[in-house]
Amino acid sequence: MPGGTRRGKKPWEYAVAGEWPYAVMDGYRPAQVGQAVARALAEAMERRQLSANALAVASGVNRQVISNVLAGTTWPDLLTVASLEAALGEMLWPRHVDWPLDGDGVRQQPLPPQARQDGA
Repeated sequence: MPGGTRRGKKPWEYAVAGEWPYAVMDGYRPAQVGQAVARALAEAMERRQLSANALAVASGVNRQVISNVLAGTTWPDLLTVASLEAALGEMLWPRHVDWPLDGDGVRQQPLPPQARQDGA
């Protein structure tokens, strides 16, 4: 299976605290990237006031695939991400190489502002 046995789990299943797509994730980078894509997609759709149906028409991506990416129940592939980016006119793929290092030197996705309740 491409992606190994860890791909058998859905991206949202790597959340350790909080609600998808704003949950704190474990250290599995592919799940963090999947979460970042889902978060960016949801926020872009909200800014443009687009439904999954409208985005499906504009992008050529099946509405159910869009819903699955948003819900974290599927791994977004490059064709899907590229098609959605083109329709939205903005990047969805995260700049994960710029994420901060944790105490072990591993890059971790930063929490979004609404998830930082302690002011960190």
